[in-house]
Amino acid sequence: MLSPAQRDRVEIVLVSPRNPLNIGAVARAMANFGFSHLTVAAAYAPHWREAKSAVGAPELLATARECATLGEALRDCTFVAGTGTLTHRRPEQPVVPLPALAPLLLRQLDGGGPASAAGCIHPARRVALVFGPEKHGLTRQDLAFCHVLVEIPTDPRQPSMNLGQAVAVCLYELARPMETAGSPASETREPLHPSVTSAELDRLADLVEQTMAAAHYSPRSMQAANRHDVRVLLRGLSLSPQDLRRILGLFRRVLWRLGRSNGGRP
Repeated sequence: MLSPAQRDRVEIVLVSPRNPLNIGAVARAMANFGFSHLTVAAAYAPHWREAKSAVGAPELLATARECATLGEALRDCTFVAGTGTLTHRRPEQPVVPLPALAPLLLRQLDGGGPASAAGCIHPARRVALVFGPEKHGLTRQDLAFCHVLVEIPTDPRQPSMNLGQAVAVCLYELARPMETAGSPASETREPLHPSVTSAELDRLADLVEQTMAAAHYSPRSMQAANRHDVRVLLRGLSLSPQDLRRILGLFRRVLWRLGRSNGGRP
């Protein structure tokens, strides 16, 4: 299981939740399993902190972070796992079965070394577990911020799951003893992602997009699609901080040269 110190590095992020009672149920589930960091991005209802369903967790709900966008919510995270079912979905990210979630997060938090009983933590690492809105779950655009998709196995006849229940199921997997929590970390096929934050990856994506525009790589109508593809691509590269600096320098130089050749115009 994740140690208390490791759980303190896990952020539960809800994207555009509609029902305050579901947000309260999420806070209750987090308290049940020892998690304390909740972020709500683009909430539908303005008074969600007053949900009466946060039984035993009113302080967690009161101190939850509120962000306008998912990108803002994830800016300090070095590894992001989206959640959902594969029914009616063709993910562009590696798919992780729910029982493999705990070993995977342990690897991301401890920097790839063997986790001790007390739990090793890399000081720069922070992970997020992201849940979509009740009606349709995470969108393709939401998942572009995620390194992997964690599959919550549901019956195809009823793939939709209550938000509070989905969070409880996932956190249970993280809280139960590791010897029964599924595949060991060495069996997961997902690469270890170095401590490059989501905000840094978005900064690089913005620079790549500016360079593509300056090079007239594609028409304006394709810019949104290109932005999505670049965001997905960068999260699959396992960049180190050194890699990030080199690539930023490269694209800044290319953009500068393109600006000179265009007479200073993008």
